[in-house]
Parts: sequence; structure tokens; C-alpha cells
Amino acid sequence: MGRKVTIKKEDVERITEHARKWLPAEACGLIAGHDLEDGTRVIEKVYLLTNTDNSNEHFTIDPREHLESIKDMRANGLKPLGNWHSHPESPSRSSEEDIRLAVDKTASYLILSLMNPEEPVLNSFHVEGGVSTKEDFEIV
Repeated sequence: MGRKVTIKKEDVERITEHARKWLPAEACGLIAGHDLEDGTRVIEKVYLLTNTDNSNEHFTIDPREHLESIKDMRANGLKPLGNWHSHPESPSRSSEEDIRLAVDKTASYLILSLMNPEEPVLNSFHVEGGVSTKEDFEIV
């Protein structure tokens, strides 16, 4: 499949900062933007939301914040592209739970690993049919 996903460096920094604040729990949020004709997915806005589970092993996005984010996307002509969350103690790859909960095969799932806090790793994944595939990911 190999969809290409791009994100702005400052958005990566915002996600990383938010995730560090949430340690030792997972942080989470949504991503929005556009899909170009060539299939490239452009993330134009990231939403930093509340993990209502406050757990280091899973996350649930605050439903009210989720709704507010969707309204904001619509107001700004953006398309919901997926979500992001952090892995405080594990690598940037989809866990079994991440794969099980990934119900939208059109979504991109960004995972930020803070295993090495000095060198955070962010990747994007496509999940379909119980299989997680790393997407071509570029920070611009």
C-alpha cells in the first residue's frame, strides 16, 4: 500500500512536548489535513487531547474534546486523517491492542515512542484486516 504521510516539524515538536507532559501515561490526539491526488497525505493540524484513562498502556480520547476537534476540522475545511498516541516505554509500532482498536482502515495511526526520552521516534501506520503496515513518513 505504502501511502506517503507528511507532517510539519513544529507539529512533531508539539506532539512530543504534549506526550512528555503526560508521562508516565500515554498521550493522545487527532490529526487532520488533506489527501492529495497523488495519494500523499498531508497533516495540517494536530490536536493535543486528554487521555481519560490516564494509563501508560492504553488511551481513550476525551469524547467532548473529540467532538470539538471534529467541529474545528469542519470549520477549517480539514479532513480527519486519524489519530496519534505515545508509547512511554515501548517502541514506535502498533501493539496488539492498537491493532485490535484500529477500526478505520482509511486512518493513519501515528505512534510516538518515548522509550529513549532524548530521541523520540514517530512513525505512521496503516491498519487493515488485523495487519499494521508502516507508512512512508516524512517530517517537513
